[in-house]
Amino acid sequence: MAVIMAIIMILSGCASMNKTEKGAVIGTAGGAATGAVIGRASGNAALGAIIGAVVGGTAGAVIGKQMDKQAEELKKEVPDASVERFEEGIILGLSDKVLFDIDKSVLTPSSQKSLEKLAEILNKYPDTNVEIQGHTDNTGTNEHNQALSEQRATSVFNYLADKNISTLRLITKGYGEMAPKVTNDTDENRAQNRRVDFLIYASDKMKAAAKKEAVN
Repeated sequence: MAVIMAIIMILSGCASMNKTEKGAVIGTAGGAATGAVIGRASGNAALGAIIGAVVGGTAGAVIGKQMDKQAEELKKEVPDASVERFEEGIILGLSDKVLFDIDKSVLTPSSQKSLEKLAEILNKYPDTNVEIQGHTDNTGTNEHNQALSEQRATSVFNYLADKNISTLRLITKGYGEMAPKVTNDTDENRAQNRRVDFLIYASDKMKAAAKKEAVN
């Protein structure tokens, strides 16, 4: 835990560190397991998962350049989404009002436009994987919110699969009310917490290709 807390302090306090340097810090402390703990500690499940997937070094820089290009396309083509580049991945967020009616898990007709654009770009970058994370606010019981978050993530999974995104690239996770972006103290804040996040990160194939390119 001492090592993990030190990493959290380093990453939050050293804005001047580049991606390679941050990747080296993560790599020395255990990769995916460390990333998962950091994600829980910071309240940002997507951030923690991306940290856990970091390759680092020159190979990480190669992956980062490819992610930069994909992120720019997502910003342009999916205007309803928030798109954030972090380390060697992308966090894309869509609010529940874009995707679902209140307390429902069936995609609305209007949501399909955003998801169709997302699918088109994902198909252009077949060597990236996607973790679909469902989130809710704190209204209702823990059990209800957990089930709703899982159902919503599954609805998105099924839609993307229907758009020829390989299911081998997709994983779903429901976080219920456990990973809010902001405090659930106002209606506006609760609306921000009702969302689906898409964590886009390098597949094993992409990592292997980046390591090979880094050597050559």
